[in-house]
Amino acid sequence: MSKHRLITLVAGIVLLSAVGGQAFAQEAKKSAEPAEAAKSDAKKADADQPPAEKAAAKKDAPEKKDAPEKAAEPDQEAPPDEAPAKKDAEPAKTSEAAAGDEAAAKQADEENADQPAGDAAAYPSADEIADSLVEKADEIWSTDVAVDTLWVLAAGFLVFFMNAGFGCVEAGFCRAKNAVNILGKNFVVFGISSLAFWLVGFALMFGDGNDYVGTSGWMLLGEDNSPVMNEHYQGVYSSLNWSGIPLSAKFFFQLAFAGTAATIVSGCVAERIHYRAFMLFTLYIVGVNYAVTGHWIWGGGWLANKGMWDFAGSTVVHSVGGWAGLAGILILGPRIGKYRDGKPHAIPGHSMALAFLGGMILWLGWFGFNPGSTMGISGQGAYTVSHIVVTTNMACAGGLISATITAWVVMGKPDFSMTVNGALAGLVAITAPCAFVDVISAVIIGVVGGVLVVFSVMFFDRLRIDDPVGALSVHLANGIWGTLAVGLFASTDMPGGIDANGLFAGGGPGLLIAQVIGVVAVGAFTFIGSLIVWWLLNQFGGIRVSAEEEMRGLDQGEMGMEAYPSDAVA
Repeated sequence: MSKHRLITLVAGIVLLSAVGGQAFAQEAKKSAEPAEAAKSDAKKADADQPPAEKAAAKKDAPEKKDAPEKAAEPDQEAPPDEAPAKKDAEPAKTSEAAAGDEAAAKQADEENADQPAGDAAAYPSADEIADSLVEKADEIWSTDVAVDTLWVLAAGFLVFFMNAGFGCVEAGFCRAKNAVNILGKNFVVFGISSLAFWLVGFALMFGDGNDYVGTSGWMLLGEDNSPVMNEHYQGVYSSLNWSGIPLSAKFFFQLAFAGTAATIVSGCVAERIHYRAFMLFTLYIVGVNYAVTGHWIWGGGWLANKGMWDFAGSTVVHSVGGWAGLAGILILGPRIGKYRDGKPHAIPGHSMALAFLGGMILWLGWFGFNPGSTMGISGQGAYTVSHIVVTTNMACAGGLISATITAWVVMGKPDFSMTVNGALAGLVAITAPCAFVDVISAVIIGVVGGVLVVFSVMFFDRLRIDDPVGALSVHLANGIWGTLAVGLFASTDMPGGIDANGLFAGGGPGLLIAQVIGVVAVGAFTFIGSLIVWWLLNQFGGIRVSAEEEMRGLDQGEMGMEAYPSDAVA
């Protein structure tokens, strides 16, 4: 480019800038004229007003006196209700913001749409927009979110620790020669559950899809703006948008429940199953079966639409584990020596101390299992959580006492194993209705559960269904009972938010019918699916250890170690 052309170009730019600046100044002057005229008229009217009227006006409206002064002092911060006066006093900021963010300008236009046409448009600056976004973010990540998240995570930790309780109860009720195998199953099950639920289970259960299965949100990669809730939620996990906590907290809490369902199966098939077979079945029960049936009820599926309610999982968790365990027992067959001469023979466990410890751990863990299912504790949630803690505890107490008395009457002795299982039966039974019933109903539900567990153990024994720890009687029988109890005792006056009364609360049979449909549907799907998977595992690799290995003990044959080695040095 030549020197003359460069000089010409620069001169042209300077000329255009000058013309543009003059045009802008004239436009600003025109915009200010109406405001100046109005100000002049106001001063004139004020001058013509009699002194008495001025004094009266000053007394009646003292705030109006300061408005012109504050508008004339842009460096002095005005109260929120005087913001329009401050904006009128800052034409320079107006022109600067108008050339800024287009979206912010549009928003300011809407807010100032009711101003007179002559007023200068007052748009927020870029700094004001940034401050507004920070304030909104602070509103989303509030103290309530922090408190609710802490509560749900702590409850999830308690549910996770229930694996230790299940391991102790199962090992205590079984023989010493199988203790390592049992503890190993109850330890590894949560690792397998974590991977299976993360890969596919959580999306199948809570991802948006249809009435039967979730089809989005695999591996927690779906769109999600938690902790935003309800109608403001944007994401693919809509069935959980009622909880105002981060997605990771929701996932962990639900994972702890999924692991519990798989752990129940371990007790049903104890003392004769291959370690690898149990591990493979855990992948199915957590990754597929539990997730699908859970979607029907908790994921906004067809059973939820039919009006079925299960607050914390009598059916979703416990019955599913029980049905899957029953299928495994039928494929495996009874332990050697359990049934002789057509009669069941007791095979005593090796440590009631472990059973006691496990029972206490599970009792404690249930204070995370049931109350934690509120997935929030702030505000009114504190009342709901407190109510559930009490109903849960009282049902456990009722089951414990009624099982002890029933065993004492029927068997002649207060069998301690029945006492422990009675407590667990009351806990399982109250899991579905814990937020929907009053304390009196909770005690009744627990008492019935305790009686039921004793007669259920005897019933399965008569059918030659060998359940070493009574898991079917605790989780299957009382999972069904607890689910049906919702249809009998639930009340809309309770804090759980149920929308129908149970039969005994004057609500008619509608809710009970919905509960029955849910029990049958989940039971049929889980039992048939589990039966097929157990059969396939048995065909390809086998699921039962050899008779020799069973007699010697699974610790030596399956694990290569013993819980109580005979040559241990004190």
